[in-house]
Amino acid sequence: MAYHAVVAGTATLEDPSRDPPLCLSAGDILLLPQGEAHVLHDGSGAPAAPAHTRTGSNLLISENAGAGERLDMLCGHFMLTRPQDRLLRDYLPPRLVVRTADPGAFATSSGARDVLTGLVSLMRHEAVSDSLGGRAMLDALSTALFTLTLRLASEARETPVGLLALAGHARLAPALSALFNEPGRPWTLPKLARLCNMSRATVARQFQERLGRSASELLTDIRMTLAANELRNPSASTGAVAEMAGYQSEAAFQRAFKQHVGVTPAQWRRGAQTAEPPVLSLPS
Repeated sequence: MAYHAVVAGTATLEDPSRDPPLCLSAGDILLLPQGEAHVLHDGSGAPAAPAHTRTGSNLLISENAGAGERLDMLCGHFMLTRPQDRLLRDYLPPRLVVRTADPGAFATSSGARDVLTGLVSLMRHEAVSDSLGGRAMLDALSTALFTLTLRLASEARETPVGLLALAGHARLAPALSALFNEPGRPWTLPKLARLCNMSRATVARQFQERLGRSASELLTDIRMTLAANELRNPSASTGAVAEMAGYQSEAAFQRAFKQHVGVTPAQWRRGAQTAEPPVLSLPS
Protein backbone atom coordinates (compact mmCIF):
# COMPACT_ATOMS: atom_id res chain seq x y z
CA MET A 1 0.00 0.00 0.00
CA ALA A 2 1.59 3.24 -1.14
CA TYR A 3 1.44 6.30 1.10
CA HIS A 4 2.42 9.96 0.82
CA ALA A 5 2.71 12.33 3.79
CA VAL A 6 2.83 16.00 2.77
CA VAL A 7 5.18 17.86 5.11
CA ALA A 8 5.09 21.23 3.33
CA GLY A 9 3.65 22.66 0.12
CA THR A 10 0.86 21.23 -2.01
CA ALA A 11 0.38 18.47 -4.57
CA THR A 12 -2.41 17.25 -6.83
CA LEU A 13 -3.34 13.59 -7.13
CA GLU A 14 -4.47 12.57 -10.60
CA ASP A 15 -6.84 9.87 -9.54
CA PRO A 16 -6.39 6.58 -11.45
CA SER A 17 -10.14 5.87 -11.21
CA ARG A 18 -10.83 9.08 -13.18
CA ASP A 19 -12.39 10.85 -10.20
CA PRO A 20 -11.77 14.61 -9.95
CA PRO A 21 -8.16 15.54 -9.07
CA LEU A 22 -7.52 15.69 -5.34
CA CYS A 23 -5.53 18.53 -3.80
CA LEU A 24 -3.16 17.61 -0.97
CA SER A 25 -1.62 20.15 1.39
CA ALA A 26 0.71 20.19 4.39
CA GLY A 27 -0.46 17.75 7.06
CA ASP A 28 -2.30 15.46 4.64
CA ILE A 29 -1.59 11.74 4.56
CA LEU A 30 -2.70 9.84 1.47
CA LEU A 31 -3.05 6.06 1.58
CA LEU A 32 -3.74 4.00 -1.56
CA PRO A 33 -4.85 0.57 -0.29
CA GLN A 34 -5.05 -1.03 -3.74
CA GLY A 35 -1.45 -0.05 -4.54
CA GLU A 36 -2.40 1.13 -8.02
CA ALA A 37 -0.27 3.36 -10.22
CA HIS A 38 -0.93 7.05 -9.70
CA VAL A 39 0.42 10.48 -10.59
CA LEU A 40 1.17 13.45 -8.32
CA HIS A 41 1.89 16.85 -9.84
CA ASP A 42 1.81 20.56 -9.03
CA GLY A 43 -1.49 21.18 -10.80
CA SER A 44 -0.08 23.64 -13.32
CA GLY A 45 -0.26 21.32 -16.29
CA ALA A 46 3.39 22.05 -17.12
CA PRO A 47 5.75 19.10 -17.62
CA ALA A 48 7.83 18.23 -14.60
CA ALA A 49 11.39 19.49 -14.44
CA PRO A 50 14.07 16.78 -14.50
CA ALA A 51 14.64 15.30 -11.04
CA HIS A 52 17.95 14.51 -9.41
CA THR A 53 17.96 11.44 -7.20
CA ARG A 54 20.57 10.79 -4.55
CA THR A 55 20.91 7.93 -2.13
CA GLY A 56 21.04 8.57 1.58
CA SER A 57 21.66 6.04 4.31
CA ASN A 58 17.98 5.48 4.92
CA LEU A 59 16.13 6.40 1.73
CA LEU A 60 16.21 7.86 -1.77
CA ILE A 61 15.91 11.63 -2.03
CA SER A 62 14.45 13.00 -5.26
CA GLU A 63 14.65 16.74 -5.94
CA ASN A 64 14.03 19.14 -8.80
CA ALA A 65 14.04 22.88 -9.25
CA GLY A 66 10.99 25.01 -9.87
CA ALA A 67 9.13 28.20 -9.09
CA GLY A 68 6.59 28.70 -6.32
CA GLU A 69 6.22 26.97 -2.99
CA ARG A 70 8.46 23.98 -2.42
CA LEU A 71 6.85 20.59 -1.94
CA ASP A 72 8.33 18.41 0.80
CA MET A 73 6.78 14.97 0.85
CA LEU A 74 7.60 11.69 2.59
CA CYS A 75 6.71 8.67 0.43
CA GLY A 76 6.77 4.98 1.14
CA HIS A 77 4.69 1.84 1.20
CA PHE A 78 3.34 -0.58 3.75
CA MET A 79 4.07 -4.27 3.19
CA LEU A 80 1.24 -6.58 4.28
CA THR A 81 1.48 -10.35 4.17
CA ARG A 82 -1.11 -12.62 2.68
CA PRO A 83 -3.86 -13.33 3.50
CA GLN A 84 -4.33 -10.36 5.86
CA ASP A 85 -3.64 -7.87 3.06
CA ARG A 86 -6.72 -8.95 1.11
CA LEU A 87 -9.04 -8.46 4.07
CA LEU A 88 -7.73 -4.91 4.56
CA ARG A 89 -7.80 -3.98 0.88
CA ASP A 90 -11.36 -5.18 0.42
CA TYR A 91 -12.66 -3.15 3.34
CA LEU A 92 -10.81 0.12 2.76
CA PRO A 93 -11.69 2.80 0.17
CA PRO A 94 -9.59 3.04 -3.04
CA ARG A 95 -7.98 6.20 -1.67
CA LEU A 96 -7.89 7.42 1.90
CA VAL A 97 -6.88 10.94 2.93
CA VAL A 98 -6.41 12.04 6.53
CA ARG A 99 -6.03 15.81 6.97
CA THR A 100 -4.17 16.23 10.26
CA ALA A 101 -3.94 20.03 9.90
CA ASP A 102 -7.73 20.42 10.03
CA PRO A 103 -9.05 19.75 13.57
CA GLY A 104 -12.59 20.39 12.38
CA ALA A 105 -12.43 17.33 10.13
CA PHE A 106 -12.75 14.97 13.10
CA ALA A 107 -15.80 14.15 15.16
CA THR A 108 -13.80 13.25 18.28
CA SER A 109 -10.65 14.53 19.94
CA SER A 110 -8.65 11.48 21.01
CA GLY A 111 -5.22 13.07 20.68
CA ALA A 112 -4.41 10.83 17.69
CA ARG A 113 -4.15 13.85 15.39
CA ASP A 114 -1.33 15.47 17.41
CA VAL A 115 0.45 12.15 17.83
CA LEU A 116 0.28 11.47 14.09
CA THR A 117 1.59 14.95 13.27
CA GLY A 118 4.53 14.42 15.60
CA LEU A 119 5.16 10.96 14.16
CA VAL A 120 5.42 12.29 10.59
CA SER A 121 7.85 14.97 11.82
CA LEU A 122 9.98 12.30 13.51
CA MET A 123 9.97 10.15 10.37
CA ARG A 124 11.00 13.15 8.28
CA HIS A 125 13.92 13.79 10.65
CA GLU A 126 15.04 10.15 10.63
CA ALA A 127 14.79 9.99 6.85
CA VAL A 128 17.34 12.72 6.23
CA SER A 129 19.56 12.52 9.31
CA ASP A 130 21.58 9.51 8.11
CA SER A 131 21.82 8.38 11.73
CA LEU A 132 22.80 4.86 12.72
CA GLY A 133 19.74 2.60 12.82
CA GLY A 134 17.63 5.06 10.86
CA ARG A 135 16.19 2.44 8.50
CA ALA A 136 15.13 0.23 11.43
CA MET A 137 13.54 3.27 13.04
CA LEU A 138 11.63 4.12 9.86
CA ASP A 139 10.35 0.56 9.54
CA ALA A 140 9.04 0.62 13.11
CA LEU A 141 7.58 4.11 12.77
CA SER A 142 5.85 3.13 9.53
CA THR A 143 3.85 0.50 11.43
CA ALA A 144 2.72 3.17 13.86
CA LEU A 145 1.94 5.53 10.96
CA PHE A 146 -0.30 2.93 9.33
CA THR A 147 -2.19 2.22 12.55
CA LEU A 148 -2.63 5.87 13.55
CA THR A 149 -3.74 6.86 10.05
CA LEU A 150 -6.53 4.28 10.12
CA ARG A 151 -7.46 5.24 13.67
CA LEU A 152 -7.74 8.91 12.82
CA ALA A 153 -9.65 8.13 9.63
CA SER A 154 -12.24 6.26 11.71
CA GLU A 155 -12.73 9.44 13.78
CA ALA A 156 -13.34 11.68 10.77
CA ARG A 157 -16.69 13.42 10.39
CA GLU A 158 -16.99 12.08 6.84
CA THR A 159 -15.81 8.51 7.26
CA PRO A 160 -15.80 6.59 3.96
CA VAL A 161 -18.00 3.53 3.64
CA GLY A 162 -16.13 0.45 4.81
CA LEU A 163 -14.52 -0.96 7.92
CA LEU A 164 -13.48 2.51 9.12
CA ALA A 165 -17.07 3.76 9.10
CA LEU A 166 -18.06 0.76 11.18
CA ALA A 167 -15.15 1.19 13.59
CA GLY A 168 -16.05 4.84 14.07
CA HIS A 169 -19.56 3.99 15.30
CA ALA A 170 -19.29 3.71 19.10
CA ARG A 171 -22.46 1.67 19.57
CA LEU A 172 -21.39 -0.91 16.99
CA ALA A 173 -17.93 -1.31 18.54
CA PRO A 174 -18.94 -4.32 20.74
CA ALA A 175 -20.16 -6.24 17.68
CA LEU A 176 -17.06 -5.43 15.66
CA SER A 177 -14.77 -6.42 18.55
CA ALA A 178 -16.65 -9.68 18.99
CA LEU A 179 -16.34 -10.64 15.33
CA PHE A 180 -12.60 -9.94 15.20
CA ASN A 181 -11.65 -11.22 18.67
CA GLU A 182 -13.80 -14.37 18.74
CA PRO A 183 -14.57 -15.31 15.13
CA GLY A 184 -14.95 -18.98 16.04
CA ARG A 185 -18.06 -18.37 18.11
CA PRO A 186 -21.48 -18.96 16.47
CA TRP A 187 -22.39 -15.29 16.17
CA THR A 188 -25.90 -14.47 15.01
CA LEU A 189 -27.59 -11.15 14.38
CA PRO A 190 -29.64 -11.39 17.61
CA LYS A 191 -26.47 -12.01 19.65
CA LEU A 192 -24.67 -9.08 18.07
CA ALA A 193 -27.74 -6.88 18.58
CA ARG A 194 -27.76 -7.71 22.30
CA LEU A 195 -24.09 -6.77 22.57
CA CYS A 196 -24.86 -3.37 21.07
CA ASN A 197 -28.15 -2.86 22.92
CA MET A 198 -29.81 -2.31 19.56
CA SER A 199 -32.54 -4.05 17.61
CA ARG A 200 -31.65 -6.67 15.02
CA ALA A 201 -33.08 -4.51 12.26
CA THR A 202 -30.97 -1.52 13.33
CA VAL A 203 -27.75 -3.55 13.51
CA ALA A 204 -28.42 -5.10 10.10
CA ARG A 205 -29.14 -1.68 8.58
CA GLN A 206 -26.05 -0.06 10.14
CA PHE A 207 -23.76 -2.81 8.85
CA GLN A 208 -25.19 -2.54 5.36
CA GLU A 209 -25.08 1.27 5.27
CA ARG A 210 -21.63 1.69 6.80
CA LEU A 211 -19.84 -1.44 5.62
CA GLY A 212 -21.73 -2.27 2.46
CA ARG A 213 -22.01 -5.89 3.64
CA SER A 214 -23.81 -7.86 6.29
CA ALA A 215 -22.31 -8.89 9.62
CA SER A 216 -22.35 -12.54 8.51
CA GLU A 217 -20.38 -11.68 5.36
CA LEU A 218 -17.77 -9.86 7.42
CA LEU A 219 -17.55 -12.79 9.84
CA THR A 220 -17.02 -15.23 6.97
CA ASP A 221 -14.28 -13.07 5.49
CA ILE A 222 -12.53 -12.87 8.88
CA ARG A 223 -12.80 -16.63 9.36
CA MET A 224 -11.44 -17.38 5.89
CA THR A 225 -8.53 -14.98 6.40
CA LEU A 226 -7.60 -16.53 9.75
CA ALA A 227 -8.01 -20.04 8.37
CA ALA A 228 -5.78 -19.32 5.38
CA ASN A 229 -3.15 -17.94 7.73
CA GLU A 230 -3.38 -20.95 10.05
CA LEU A 231 -3.04 -23.37 7.12
CA ARG A 232 0.52 -22.10 6.65
CA ASN A 233 1.39 -24.10 9.76
CA PRO A 234 2.17 -27.64 8.50
CA SER A 235 1.40 -29.15 11.92
CA ALA A 236 -2.16 -27.76 12.00
CA SER A 237 -4.69 -30.29 10.74
CA THR A 238 -7.55 -29.18 8.51
CA GLY A 239 -9.99 -30.33 11.17
CA ALA A 240 -8.32 -28.18 13.82
CA VAL A 241 -8.36 -25.18 11.50
CA ALA A 242 -12.04 -25.78 10.77
CA GLU A 243 -12.84 -25.84 14.49
CA MET A 244 -10.82 -22.67 15.08
CA ALA A 245 -12.78 -20.95 12.31
CA GLY A 246 -16.10 -21.90 13.90
CA TYR A 247 -17.19 -24.76 11.62
CA GLN A 248 -18.84 -27.84 13.11
CA SER A 249 -17.48 -30.21 10.45
CA GLU A 250 -14.37 -30.38 8.32
CA ALA A 251 -16.48 -30.96 5.21
CA ALA A 252 -18.50 -27.77 5.77
CA PHE A 253 -15.29 -25.81 6.27
CA GLN A 254 -13.74 -27.20 3.08
CA ARG A 255 -16.82 -26.25 1.06
CA ALA A 256 -16.86 -22.72 2.50
CA PHE A 257 -13.13 -22.26 2.00
CA LYS A 258 -13.27 -23.38 -1.64
CA GLN A 259 -16.26 -21.10 -2.30
CA HIS A 260 -14.64 -18.00 -0.81
CA VAL A 261 -10.95 -18.51 -1.58
CA GLY A 262 -11.18 -20.33 -4.89
CA VAL A 263 -9.00 -23.30 -3.92
CA THR A 264 -9.29 -26.10 -1.39
CA PRO A 265 -7.54 -25.86 2.00
CA ALA A 266 -5.02 -28.47 0.84
CA GLN A 267 -4.24 -26.52 -2.33
CA TRP A 268 -3.83 -23.31 -0.34
CA ARG A 269 -1.51 -25.05 2.14
CA ARG A 270 0.69 -26.38 -0.64
CA GLY A 271 0.80 -23.04 -2.42
CA ALA A 272 1.54 -21.09 0.77
CA GLN A 273 4.75 -23.10 1.21
CA THR A 274 6.06 -22.13 -2.24
CA ALA A 275 7.50 -18.87 -3.54
CA GLU A 276 4.19 -18.05 -5.25
CA PRO A 277 1.29 -18.64 -2.84
CA PRO A 278 -2.21 -18.51 -4.29
CA VAL A 279 -3.97 -15.16 -4.13
CA LEU A 280 -6.78 -14.98 -1.60
CA SER A 281 -9.70 -13.38 -3.43
CA LEU A 282 -12.56 -12.47 -1.14
CA PRO A 283 -15.91 -11.73 -2.79
CA SER A 284 -16.45 -8.10 -3.78
